Amino acid sequence: MSETINDIFEQKLHNTLQNLQECQKNKNFTSCMQCKEVLQCQIRQEYVKSVYESMNKGEQGAFEF
Repeated sequence: MSETINDIFEQKLHNTLQNLQECQKNKNFTSCMQCKEVLQCQIRQEYVKSVYESMNKGEQGAFEF
């Protein structure tokens, strides 16, 4: 079961990363920091959220780096 949970979070991370990279490519950027919408960007917010979720596998609370 743990493997399935990991797969779900890894797949979401992969999907959101693809969306982010596609957006950057469409805008001819190499980084979100080049975009004036960086702080309000829904695509970037979803990516950041999926990174966090993949690190803690959906559990509440903090995680260690």
